[in-house]
Amino acid sequence: MTNNKRRVTVSVVQAGSVLFDTPLTLEKLAGLAAEAHTAGAQLAVFPEAFVGGYPKGSQFGISLGRRTTEGREEFQRYFESAIEIPGPEIEFLANVARENQLYLVCGVIERSGGTLYCTAVFFGPTGDYLAKHRKVMPTALERALWGCGDGSTLNVLQTPYGKLGAVICWENYMPLLRTAMYAKGIELYCAPTVDDRGTWISTMRHVACEGRCFVLSACQYLPDELQPALSGTPLIRGGSCIISPFGDLLAGPAYGSEQILTAEIDLTNIVKGKFDLDVVGHYSRPDIFQLRVDEREQPAGG
Repeated sequence: MTNNKRRVTVSVVQAGSVLFDTPLTLEKLAGLAAEAHTAGAQLAVFPEAFVGGYPKGSQFGISLGRRTTEGREEFQRYFESAIEIPGPEIEFLANVARENQLYLVCGVIERSGGTLYCTAVFFGPTGDYLAKHRKVMPTALERALWGCGDGSTLNVLQTPYGKLGAVICWENYMPLLRTAMYAKGIELYCAPTVDDRGTWISTMRHVACEGRCFVLSACQYLPDELQPALSGTPLIRGGSCIISPFGDLLAGPAYGSEQILTAEIDLTNIVKGKFDLDVVGHYSRPDIFQLRVDEREQPAGG
């Protein structure tokens, strides 16, 4: 007999930021969260960099050994779109979670001192800010914009619906990071992203099978409003999905529009999956392989 307490309705929100306009992005987020609540969601996941934006295709005036004045000005504009933790935007997001009685996971661009970080923030349905995770390894040109997180924000949170955590975009290609999250018992594996390639879905299905967890991947959908000649070709085309611990697609992948994908999931399937594969338990061979994770906060300059 299925334990109904182990059932939860989850949503992944496929939508794009209002680039360089954080107040309008927050207003948009509030409306989308209300839609997810209306659909019955108890947990809603928003994409990578939803608050603060992901200006795909921008080069910020960077070439090897050179920067431009225009690129610095573009970075300043991007910097000013980022948010601080704590700060008024975090309070706004906490209120959105409370008003919609949601666990809320959202990608933001975090500003700390003079450095930006790609971060996922977590909120509870009572309006509490719970935690954050900073992306530990930006990819390619992202490294010129964002700093690296450390091991202190590899958070997996206990909720009434299961253990909740987030791994951002191409962090999911870091096997040791995935293993660290599996070792923490992650069950609701959130994967905020802007990767809209077809290969992303195979990655998400692999993660779900490997970790015997539910994977909730929210990708932005962002039309190319800056280049009308390319009308109909979005900057980011989506690809959001919800996947079972056996790698089955429960919702999505969805492409080509903003939408909210919702599914009811049964967490007892996690135990059923670990019957034959528990990569941090009976399938781990700790006599051969061991993982060391440094979870100390490592502030720059000290």
